[in-house]
Amino acid sequence: MADALYQPFPIPGRARGHVWHHVPATRRPRHFHAEPELNLIAAGQATFGAGATSISVSAGDLLWWPPGQDHVLLDASPDLDLYVIGVTPAFSERVLAGHPGRVASGPTRLRLDAETLNSLQATCVVSNAGHDPTAVERHVGDLWRDAHRLRTRTADHHPLTARALSSLQGRPELKRDELARLIRGNASEVSRNFHRDLGLTLVAYRTRLRLIRFIQSIEDDHSSFMAAAIEAGFGSYSQCHRAFQQAFDCTPRVFFGTDFSAQMKDRFAPL
Repeated sequence: MADALYQPFPIPGRARGHVWHHVPATRRPRHFHAEPELNLIAAGQATFGAGATSISVSAGDLLWWPPGQDHVLLDASPDLDLYVIGVTPAFSERVLAGHPGRVASGPTRLRLDAETLNSLQATCVVSNAGHDPTAVERHVGDLWRDAHRLRTRTADHHPLTARALSSLQGRPELKRDELARLIRGNASEVSRNFHRDLGLTLVAYRTRLRLIRFIQSIEDDHSSFMAAAIEAGFGSYSQCHRAFQQAFDCTPRVFFGTDFSAQMKDRFAPL
């Protein structure tokens, strides 16, 4: 599996959700972000990479990517018609308040009937073409809620994975044994099912979530590197520094440097 980049979902301005229409000429590299994401395949076929696994999809499929799950479009037919829907974690929580399927337990594929596909696609078209941020956000919220209602009808991955994801996204500092006790599972069983469902290890996912929190703490709260590392759940800044360099092949200071940040934005602009 190739290294994955941290690349926030391209939600414009202060919006809390966004839909964009895939442009075949520009593909994003393997990446992950804090925002949960849906992919609606309206036409054609494609293969996505997720962790160490691959997922083949065709017209009528709906894909979930939970926060922190790396994914990449590996191959696509010439007629691929793909809509990508992303929301902020806080907006997802609000829209799905009390919903049993708030967290997708790993990359999840749902097969839609023709009527449901046409309905979701119509909402995507309206959202993608909208210019009123309030109206667009309402459409995205409706789409997000409808998609998750559909998901409760299908068999999902192991329930321990869903509980682990939900717990880790709120407390990425949890160690494996602490997590297992919290979700009332055997530590080895939790790790085994998690790896199978997400295509990456529990330890790797946990580190990824902490790095996301570290980055967001600096960007949003202007925290110092040391304070952000502690806030993210690392035992020390040196531990965070090692994990950061291993994940991104550069130091935090280089990553947050003006020139480097500009290059990243130019290279990985929204599709």
